Amino acid sequence: MAQPRLLQLHSATDGASAAEAAAGLLAVPSLLPPKYFYDAQGSRLFDAITELSEYYPTRTEAGIFAAHGMAIADAVRSSTGPSPVIVDLGAGNCAKGAALFPLLAPSRYVAVDISADYLATALAQLQREHPALDLVGVGLDFSSQLALPSELTGPQALVFYPGSSISNFDPAGALTLLSQMHTVAAGGALLIGVDLVKAIDVLEAAYDDALGVTAAFNLNLLRHLNRLLGTDFDLRQWRHVALFNRAESRIEMHLESRQAQWVRWPGGERHFAAGERIHTENSYKWTLEGFAGLLRQAGFAEPRHWTDPLGWFGVFVAAA
Repeated sequence: MAQPRLLQLHSATDGASAAEAAAGLLAVPSLLPPKYFYDAQGSRLFDAITELSEYYPTRTEAGIFAAHGMAIADAVRSSTGPSPVIVDLGAGNCAKGAALFPLLAPSRYVAVDISADYLATALAQLQREHPALDLVGVGLDFSSQLALPSELTGPQALVFYPGSSISNFDPAGALTLLSQMHTVAAGGALLIGVDLVKAIDVLEAAYDDALGVTAAFNLNLLRHLNRLLGTDFDLRQWRHVALFNRAESRIEMHLESRQAQWVRWPGGERHFAAGERIHTENSYKWTLEGFAGLLRQAGFAEPRHWTDPLGWFGVFVAAA
């Protein structure tokens, strides 16, 4: 049986990550990138979120693949040829990438994630299920820069970015990342899932579930900062807030201070007033036409797309 290879390309040191987090806390208003959600506990909590009844994106995207998988695979192969290298961005537990194996018979699977330890565990299990497949795990914070060794990806790779993770980037940031994906795909294709505009009550429930799993996921960011930066956050003094910003067409997640309090860490401190918030995530919601235009701006050919019957989610294939 083959063994997964692991590469650590994430160049930021703990000290650099801590400095970035401190700068975010000191900003007015405080703003932290969503990558701080994803320590090992955060990754497990996100997996739990995808199983919630309120969280429609995962099951809706899966339904699109179930209904249109062969057509999607044909569209991919028209650009990549048979048995492409699959480059799975934000691979997590690798379940979504592995679901493509029967459709595309990849020659190699390259799983990219910021949480390398979590990725290693997932790939070890996947190798047992696919003993002959070449599996490579890459630890990389591609939110800052997506660049992979060309010998990993080959000349006609499929870049796979499911789950509407592209929605965490504002339109300018999404365009930058898509342009980098175009470079990685290099004559191949992009397969990407995108959450679409819909009723506000559906959107807000997906990010504020009745069981409080999303709240725990959001609050875990503070626990992560306590370890990374040495902050003294008391999680009991913060609450999860999710809301739809209609003007920006995005869901926002925040952590709101329940009372006036100081948060301290080695070399820094910040006072938070009661009701003051730390902005932890944006999730932009797109129209089909708007996202197709963004793909064209990034250099991709005219994309094809598939949606669910309600038009809640879109899956796009675009040649690079």
